[in-house]
Amino acid sequence: MTTASASPGTRMFVVIGETHLAGRVCASLRGGHAVHHLSRPGDRELRSAVGQGTDGVAVLLHDDVAALRYALAVAHFSPTVPMVVTIFDRTVADELTRLLPQCEVTSPADLVVPALAGPCADPSLLAVRRIGRRVRAVRERQGVLHVEDWNPQRQLRWRARLGRAASQLRPHDVGTRLLVLGMLAMLAMLLGDWGWLVVHDHHPAEALFDAARVVAGVGPAIAPAGAHGYQLLAAVAMLCTVAFSALFTAGMVERMLGPKLIGLIGPRTLPHSGHVIVVGMGQVGMRLCVELRSLGIPVVGVERDPHAATAGLARSLGIPVMSGHGSERRVLERLRLRHARALAAVGSDDLDNIAVAIAAHGVAPDTRVVIRAGEHEAIAETRSLLPMGTVRDVTSLAAAYVLARLLRERVVGVIAHQDDVYVQAAGGTFERRVLSGREGCQHSLRLVSSDMTGLHREAAQD
Repeated sequence: MTTASASPGTRMFVVIGETHLAGRVCASLRGGHAVHHLSRPGDRELRSAVGQGTDGVAVLLHDDVAALRYALAVAHFSPTVPMVVTIFDRTVADELTRLLPQCEVTSPADLVVPALAGPCADPSLLAVRRIGRRVRAVRERQGVLHVEDWNPQRQLRWRARLGRAASQLRPHDVGTRLLVLGMLAMLAMLLGDWGWLVVHDHHPAEALFDAARVVAGVGPAIAPAGAHGYQLLAAVAMLCTVAFSALFTAGMVERMLGPKLIGLIGPRTLPHSGHVIVVGMGQVGMRLCVELRSLGIPVVGVERDPHAATAGLARSLGIPVMSGHGSERRVLERLRLRHARALAAVGSDDLDNIAVAIAAHGVAPDTRVVIRAGEHEAIAETRSLLPMGTVRDVTSLAAAYVLARLLRERVVGVIAHQDDVYVQAAGGTFERRVLSGREGCQHSLRLVSSDMTGLHREAAQD
């Protein structure tokens, strides 16, 4: 636990959690307020910290169950103290808000999605979000940030629609390639046989019946002795159908046994052009996909684990997800990165996001890249070495919002512009916020020291 002594006129806050977000909030509050920073307190320690004189409590954990428990415990020990709690699951968040009116429940994913969706949709946008039937965007004009209605250009809308139409029946792996090849080949045999018979004065229905018998491998219904051309055509069709039906069956079996994260027809097909590629289908990536889809922008996700819970959720929402690593060139080329509107690297590991950005620049240098950062110092160092793209520090954005709510400010959102973070007031104005680095929190320093010790130990073992 870290504690800052209180001086007359200062306020007292309690921060619970050992996350990077908790460290940033603690360090920023310590500049002018007293702070109790608890990592995983027990009931006795928590009761002592949230006693008389506490002006606010921030529960900043990655574990929703633990965050819910601490929020209920704080409300039990001090029923009127204001709280800010981060919970990712919306059902749990809604229930906690209903139970504890003094508690504001938010999620870093919900806070940062508009700031990520803005540059993905249009390079001139700092943030964008659909509110009901209106789409509200944040732009900079002559050095001033302001909110306005946004409608995508007609050309971009048509490009997205044409790309969605062209994506139907597009194979994305070996199994679907075999399935589509076998299906189209058998269809070509059927139409070819049917056309031959129709041209030679057969009734269309009778011709279809005879052609289906040929493709099914049971032979033509009638093969006149003098019709040598048709006999040859039917023989070749039946022999070829044996191979094509084997391809079709193999593809069908593989597709039925696989996770089926991408469809052959319908909304879950791979987009053809005008789409956004979202690498990392965690909480942030999933909500970014949902937000972009609400704006009418086609999306496709990339996830290394096809059996992850978010992959199944994406399937139920109609979002296509490709299994693979976003830093692999073959994956990016299969996703048609050169024809994409943007690529968003929003995984939880900053180093992986850097690798994805570098690979994307190697495949398609002109495609916009939006990068999630905030969990590793290497992202700031790498930005000075190469123009990776638009970087959004998730930790800084979430910390600015949590600080504003702890200090009882009426804010409705948070955005990033260049290297600065701004909070949006209820009236639509923006105010720049200066945040302290998490090294200002002694608790975070101990965590970093522990992490570095673990890394050195693993390196020695390797």
